[in-house]
Amino acid sequence: MANPVIVEPDGTDIEIMAQKASAGDQVALNALLGAVRPETLRVCSRFLRNREDAEEACQDTLWAVARGIGNFHGRSTFSTWLHSLAANRARATYQRIRRRHDGEAPGTPLPDWADPRRTSVVAATRLDLLDALDSLPADYAEAVALRDVLGMSYADIAALRDIPEGTVKSRIHEARRRLRLCMNDHRQR
Repeated sequence: MANPVIVEPDGTDIEIMAQKASAGDQVALNALLGAVRPETLRVCSRFLRNREDAEEACQDTLWAVARGIGNFHGRSTFSTWLHSLAANRARATYQRIRRRHDGEAPGTPLPDWADPRRTSVVAATRLDLLDALDSLPADYAEAVALRDVLGMSYADIAALRDIPEGTVKSRIHEARRRLRLCMNDHRQR
């Protein structure tokens, strides 16, 4: 599943807006941020089930786009770059929420921790997956999240990270192996 091509209702291509914004056009940047917000929120929501948490990650992502657009040089499509930023910001938001909660009430689970009597299997699996992703090296976690959660192609991930496609495949393979082990440990607890 490739990233969707984002086009404004007036037919403006997001990739063109991103190129203009990268060159310093503030009007294009403002239009770009408004145009990609819904897609950014959708991506963040795939990681974070709580709407407020997804909104926080979305805002962090848009802020990162605004600050870093000058570093976007088109090695990958803007949409691919955006999805990567959103995935990383969603994971970082989850880590912040965990640390904040752990600091407030050491030893107690997160309020929305998976309780099988009240939580769907999908939600429980999502929380376990976020915890398991935290245990992986960053390169592995990012590669497997981009591929398995967001559905990016190996080629898109390779272009985004400027590494060979074979390296992407090996990172994903190893990440999946480690995730299986970690997820099995979570289930056995």
